[in-house]
Amino acid sequence: QVQLVESGGGLVQPGGSLRLSCTFSGGIFNIYTIGWYRQAPGKQRELVATVSSGGTTIYGDFVKGRFTISRDNTKRTVTLQMNSLKPEDTAVYYCKGTWSRNDYWGQGTQVAVSS
Repeated sequence: QVQLVESGGGLVQPGGSLRLSCTFSGGIFNIYTIGWYRQAPGKQRELVATVSSGGTTIYGDFVKGRFTISRDNTKRTVTLQMNSLKPEDTAVYYCKGTWSRNDYWGQGTQVAVSS
C-alpha cells in the first residue's frame, strides 16, 4: 500500500523559510506525480505545487516564485522549499501521490506563519 509521510512543518516568522519533505513508500515512486496541497481553516484545499515523474513542475498562482518543488528518486522524497513566507501561507500542508486514477494522501503537516 502506498504511503506518504510529510515532515518539516512548524512555526516561522513572516519572511522566513521552511522546508517540507514528503517521503514515499509502498509503491514505484518514479511513476508517480507528487504534489503539495494546503488547506487553511474554513477554506478549500488548494494546489501548491506538483512535480511529475518526468520532472515537470506546476505551481499555484499564489506561489509567485517563492516556493520550489523538487524530487529525489533515489531517496523517494519530494521537497517543498518555501521562502518569503506570509501569514496567509498558514495552513495544513498535504502531500499527494497520483498515478493513473489512484490518489494517495499523507496526513499533513502544520505550517504557521506568525510574528
